[in-house]
Amino acid sequence: MAGKRLIVKVAGVGLLAGLIGGGVSYGVGNAIVTHQQNAATKVPSGSNKSGGTKINKNEDTKSNQSTEAYNAVKGAVVSVINKQASSSDDNDILSIFGADSDSSSSNSSSLQTASEGSGVIYKKSGNAAYIVTNNHVVSGASALQVIMSNGKKVQAELVGTDSTTDLAVLKISAANVTTVAKFGNSNSIKAGQDVLAIGSPMGSEYANTVTKGIISAPKRTISASSSNSGTNTTVIQTDAAINAGNSGGPLVNMAGQVIGINSMKLASDSQGTSVEGMGFSIPSNEVVRVINQLVANGKITRPSLGIEMIDLSNVDGQDQQDILKLPKSITKGVVVMKAQSGSAADQAGIQKYDVITKINNKKVNDGGDLKTQLYKYKVGDTIKLTLYRQGKQQTVSVKLTQSASADSSSSSNNQ
Repeated sequence: MAGKRLIVKVAGVGLLAGLIGGGVSYGVGNAIVTHQQNAATKVPSGSNKSGGTKINKNEDTKSNQSTEAYNAVKGAVVSVINKQASSSDDNDILSIFGADSDSSSSNSSSLQTASEGSGVIYKKSGNAAYIVTNNHVVSGASALQVIMSNGKKVQAELVGTDSTTDLAVLKISAANVTTVAKFGNSNSIKAGQDVLAIGSPMGSEYANTVTKGIISAPKRTISASSSNSGTNTTVIQTDAAINAGNSGGPLVNMAGQVIGINSMKLASDSQGTSVEGMGFSIPSNEVVRVINQLVANGKITRPSLGIEMIDLSNVDGQDQQDILKLPKSITKGVVVMKAQSGSAADQAGIQKYDVITKINNKKVNDGGDLKTQLYKYKVGDTIKLTLYRQGKQQTVSVKLTQSASADSSSSSNNQ
């Protein structure tokens, strides 16, 4: 093996998923495009001869599931305003164009609305109410403001964030809270199921906008290249319209339960072709797990193996045979490129070019799978890794240690 190096294939990124919250800022105009169509209407026999068309009585709207689901949640959906310090130069530019600096002061410490997103109130406890939103909605904020469903503005306190799952929790006074959303079980959702997306697309001017679609895929593993963590993640795919400002808002089932938090959309493919109807939401079961920890501890503690890795699928096929000496039946897994000194992997004797294929007998197809499986365990747990070393299968026990990163937002080729 000496003198040989793996040839790593450069794979084209087929999914350019952009974060969509905080897309509304100064200098961005709103455009509404009107599509005109010509339509011919055939007058049915026996209809009103003067025009052939009449107004019919609406069907009973009480049976409208979409309306009932929307009404159950809309009072809990809020707009989240990210305010950041601006320079005096910014204020000068704004004043030239007659823009409101949102502050009576024009010094460098004045706060401007940097971006807007959405959120949903999910809990009341004593005098406080808690809101879940996206981490990228609140990122970089000097202050946070929440606009309630009735238009009232209140100040919000940041409880905690997690860049790995792109979630954040805010706290506000419970005095004005009348509706609290309930979470449904995201493990029970199915493709084709009707869903609603609620939020503030293009900012609070369009607050409580609702769009309807279906679940396109209950579990879709994607690589969000522009996300804070840069890692693979498992999300709900929906064709419900999701736009800038919708980030942090709820994806709702027809029972009025939150089954996901809207986070991303597919804007275009690797060739720049525009894509419509592909939005992604963080599953509610993952949301609940994370926000409970954020409220309790203010941060997320995750286990780590302490390895640098690449997906086996990115290794040249000939090198899989010549260097890794893998059986031809092994086509999925992750290749260890380095075990960090003193890490859990190092202490367990894991070596460079070991190919990990299972964690506790659960298949590991790639780095995303490895993290998904690993994050089911706690720091201090002992797991068993199935791996191939020089073509021979082995089982290694590893006692998990804490990730070195404060919020576990390590890059996609580290774990």
